[in-house]
Amino acid sequence: MFTATQLPIINPAALASDWPGSFWWHWIIFSVILLVFVLVMVLAFVMIERRGMARMQARLGPNRLGPFGMFQSTADAVKVLLKEDIVPFNADKIVHLLAPIVAFAPLVMVFAVVPFGNGALLADLNVGILYVVAISSVTSVGILMAGWGSNNKYSLLGAMRNVASMVSYEIPLVLSVLGVVLMAGSLSLNQIVLAQNIPFVLLQPLGALIFFIAGCAEINRSPFDLLEADSELTAGFHTEYSGMKFALFYLVEYGEALAMAAILSTLFLSGWRGPLLPPWLWLVVKIVIVFFVMVWTRTTLPRVRIDQLMALAWKFLFPLAIVNFLVTAVEVLTFQNGLPWPMIFANFAIGAVLVVLFSRSYKVGWGRVSVE
Repeated sequence: MFTATQLPIINPAALASDWPGSFWWHWIIFSVILLVFVLVMVLAFVMIERRGMARMQARLGPNRLGPFGMFQSTADAVKVLLKEDIVPFNADKIVHLLAPIVAFAPLVMVFAVVPFGNGALLADLNVGILYVVAISSVTSVGILMAGWGSNNKYSLLGAMRNVASMVSYEIPLVLSVLGVVLMAGSLSLNQIVLAQNIPFVLLQPLGALIFFIAGCAEINRSPFDLLEADSELTAGFHTEYSGMKFALFYLVEYGEALAMAAILSTLFLSGWRGPLLPPWLWLVVKIVIVFFVMVWTRTTLPRVRIDQLMALAWKFLFPLAIVNFLVTAVEVLTFQNGLPWPMIFANFAIGAVLVVLFSRSYKVGWGRVSVE
């Protein structure tokens, strides 16, 4: 019987760590590639979401500028950049200016350790996933700076909500990643991809679900977008921003979705691995699929209240993530040469049972939510 580490697989040759032969050329080339990749994918994500939501809601999306409206995102970007930059009179000018920069910078830095092929990445850190968790958390500092520096109580409340949700959902998110680290035996994202002869989403379905929910809550994707609860906080932390500063925050919103989709694809969907297509194209396809699921949930599910947001993290996802981690640890100790194929069905069954059991004891508001 083949196990997860014994299945035959064809891997492309690893790219040299200093390709094309010099540290500085390697750094320059991959930095440019990452910047272009983030900007192009963000524009694509905006179009995919607007067109996708329009289709799901039986209405017209952007369809005039360019084929299928694909140039509408570019036109919107140009329009926003040409708008006047307005700063409130009593705002903290320096903090107000630095906030969007501090929020945006970590997004590009996250992709430094995301492999686009075997060794095709800016830096193959042996603590890659810890680097991702640490760097991605810095974005919330920029958002808190925006809320504080704007001298607007609604902006400050929105920023405080972001910090609360980030702290709350970071714990189950990291616990869901620990299961992947146990199975791969490495913190390097490139090594985690190489270890997935069986995609970890099949061996860790509950971990993938927890990661997806916690990730969407951390980046404030609907139904967890409490920062932009228009009926409560106008536009949340970026209420007092306009022009290019607002454009940076808009870029952060979709950049976070891109980073979350890339990390999920790398950890659970075997990253760049796949037949026939080039490795980088496989990663892009998987990222787009994950983002489409985000759009699907945004279109389908209603926005939750702030108390429900906190309760979901601490009363449901946190204990569920702990149990999933313990179950994974037992499985890894039991099958030290890799999990066998039948564990796919066993782990799906275990995950379903745990979700049902925990949902029956999880109370929200005045009632109880359970999966029947």
